[in-house]
Amino acid sequence: MVSQLPNRRQLETALEQISPHPSPKIQLEQYTIPSQIAAEILFIAAGLHNDIKEKSVVDLGCGTGRLSIGAALLDAREVIGIDIDPIAIQIARHNSEKMNVREKIQWIISSLDALKGRFDTILQNPPFGVRRKGADRVFIQKALKTGDVIYSLHKSGERNREFIKSLISNYRATITDLYQMTLTIPHTFRFHAQRRHVVPVDLYRVVTGAAEKQ
Repeated sequence: MVSQLPNRRQLETALEQISPHPSPKIQLEQYTIPSQIAAEILFIAAGLHNDIKEKSVVDLGCGTGRLSIGAALLDAREVIGIDIDPIAIQIARHNSEKMNVREKIQWIISSLDALKGRFDTILQNPPFGVRRKGADRVFIQKALKTGDVIYSLHKSGERNREFIKSLISNYRATITDLYQMTLTIPHTFRFHAQRRHVVPVDLYRVVTGAAEKQ
């Protein structure tokens, strides 16, 4: 059990120590979420909405574990990080050991289909669907089927917002909040022309029908 919860700056500093993926795959759109954005998402969930502490939390497409580990540091009751990439999970497991939260996180190497059950909170930084059209849809649908409250990060823009709002409404879920952020992606792949690429993004907080009935 974590004895003292970190403040936002302490959390961001801790997340900066988490090792990134050494060889990200473009087909999976593997971009490491910046520690600043991860900390902002986690403190919105934990501080503004009380959706982390003593909750069951799942990180869909967890990568090397920044959101999962951050949730554990903020005293989630249990955390599951799931990713299809075994290298990402191997690094995530090492990162959780380094941050002394290994016992609080279950790491799963699998597609999203392996996740069964119902959870309090879903965190996800899914693919934007730029390289694989519809990749983001799979994540949204799985989150809506398994989570009571969802925090999902997506590329901004009216067209994307209309698509996401329509998909969420089909599941009779409600977008309670939308937070606009700026995601800075470092030069990761050979086709990147700039050292850093700035992308406007939206963080959606979604409450599903199961949560609304409670």
